[in-house]
Amino acid sequence: MKITVIYDNEAKIGLNSGWGFSCLIETVGHNILFDTGWDGHVLLANMDILGFSPEEIDILVLSHQHWDHIGGVPTFLNMQPDVDVFIPASFSTNLKREISTRGKQADTSTFLKEMNISRNPRLFEIKMSQEICKGIYTTGELGKEIKEQSLILDSGKGLYVITGCAHPGLPAILAAASSFGNVVGIVGGLHDSQEYDLFKDMHLIGAGHCTAHKEEIRMKYPDAFVDIFAGYSVEF
Repeated sequence: MKITVIYDNEAKIGLNSGWGFSCLIETVGHNILFDTGWDGHVLLANMDILGFSPEEIDILVLSHQHWDHIGGVPTFLNMQPDVDVFIPASFSTNLKREISTRGKQADTSTFLKEMNISRNPRLFEIKMSQEICKGIYTTGELGKEIKEQSLILDSGKGLYVITGCAHPGLPAILAAASSFGNVVGIVGGLHDSQEYDLFKDMHLIGAGHCTAHKEEIRMKYPDAFVDIFAGYSVEF
């Protein structure tokens, strides 16, 4: 299992930065894109530089309905509509409709043309925590004002949580994740969370995008803290 940050406020030399977040999770059976940043052209350009193709991705997970996390969706789906898309059930009706109909006629296939078959995303609306594929879980839709889901990756030696912005707060996210086992790491946007004691047993604290208190976390956990960026990757 490997995580590569595709889109972030910061980027290594040779990649493009942009406000928002996206990462690619490679497993034995699936390639999962988590969020898309706000600019789909930046997303695809970074994927190309990093050696990834949209056609290789079969699952798209969207954390919450903020533009810096879903802005790249139309551009991505224009390139790869043949995906399973997992969204919080609270997404607007218009957005759900746009995602589920963002298909295209597969003009490379005469058979599909003759059968009038289009390639369209398959939409899954998430409310409760559940497994979405082997070893990958969603926390379910969390939060009050801003509904958001995070991903949970089972590495076989502990769980790693992937967050978009962590709007629901770390206590709620980690409580949901802990129902599946022992959390040993977290990667993504941590917003303004200040519950620093929740990091004490983690081996990896990968903070990026909208994390407000990076220096405080770094000072408390220098061995586990990583300031992530587009191009950062870690393998479990």
